[in-house]
Amino acid sequence: MADSRESQKGPGEVSAEAGQVVLDGPDGVAVTMTPDAAEETGRRLIAAAAEARGQHGHGGETDGDADDAL
Repeated sequence: MADSRESQKGPGEVSAEAGQVVLDGPDGVAVTMTPDAAEETGRRLIAAAAEARGQHGHGGETDGDADDAL
């Protein structure tokens, strides 16, 4: 599913507003989800991130925070 768009290196901003979860991304993109949809999306994002890290040439940039906790 690769394309010519550059991958975003920073995380999106997430907030809870009026019982909904709002994800603000780059270029003014905003997605509003129910709490259940947001939870499942979060699980899927984590699984896809783990899969991407295992793929050849993934880039592997991290902010280092996870290593700081060890």
